[in-house]
Amino acid sequence: MGEAEKIGTRKPRARDLCIPFDGTPGKYNAITDVGGVEVGFSTIIQGDSVRTGVTSIFPRGTDLTIYQPPCFANWFSLNGNGEMTGIHWLTESGFLTSPILITSTNNVGICRDSMIKWFLIKSDSNSMINMVDVGLPIAAETWDGYLNDAYGFHVKEEHVFEALENAKVSGPFVQEGNVGGGTGMRSFDFKAGTGTSSRIVEDLNYTVGVLVQANFGSKKLLTIAGVPVGKELLQIETNNTVQNKGAGSIIVILATDAPLLPHQLKRVATRISLGIGRLGGTGDDPSGDIFLAFSTANISRVQHWNNKWC
Repeated sequence: MGEAEKIGTRKPRARDLCIPFDGTPGKYNAITDVGGVEVGFSTIIQGDSVRTGVTSIFPRGTDLTIYQPPCFANWFSLNGNGEMTGIHWLTESGFLTSPILITSTNNVGICRDSMIKWFLIKSDSNSMINMVDVGLPIAAETWDGYLNDAYGFHVKEEHVFEALENAKVSGPFVQEGNVGGGTGMRSFDFKAGTGTSSRIVEDLNYTVGVLVQANFGSKKLLTIAGVPVGKELLQIETNNTVQNKGAGSIIVILATDAPLLPHQLKRVATRISLGIGRLGGTGDDPSGDIFLAFSTANISRVQHWNNKWC
């Protein structure tokens, strides 16, 4: 499918609806506008009760036949009622050494373990893969128990493999909404899920892209481009829909090609909180609002387990 055809068949995005956002987006208005970043999905929809999946993000692409050095990275938790594996070593080293997986809460374990197994399979025929580098992979989650049978543990090893493999063929257009790990998610009392966007840094040739898995917020607080849309909707609604009181979670992955070091990426990750607040998020106590930022710019040398540097 060509680019024009893809644009013509996808659902409208916010800018297509003339919502006046600031800044200049990249070509695809997606995290994939940062060179090398690739995204894949496995979406699981079965019957009336299963709505879940897995999202994968490859910081330096899916070509494992070449050595992929770690990316400098750091993270921040606005409210920590959530999970992101691998962040202790990321904090200690400043390195992101694996793809990132995002799924539902009860499937973090199988995603983490299956990613290691996937790399083990790949390493059998590929000497460029160092399993020590991917031994503590990143897997994050939000809770999809409202729309999904969360205790059915429907994500299996093959779904994780599918999300990782699909990143090779998905191309720069990133699906949004009811896809991958976002399949069972809702935000501000609306169906939500996976979202992405990008901006070109003014006066510099750098790009910042984000991918989110959104599952948070109360309708009454929803604010779009500075307009209190949620309050206005509540004034005209006639039904008695039960309103979410704000509990939930959001995972944000930020990529940039700006040459930033880990301590600078910590500052970037922290400022994601401001964007959440502009939308109406408040970091409620039951919410897991966890953000990770990485840079693809610096090619860092790493000391491996055998004391060799590469």
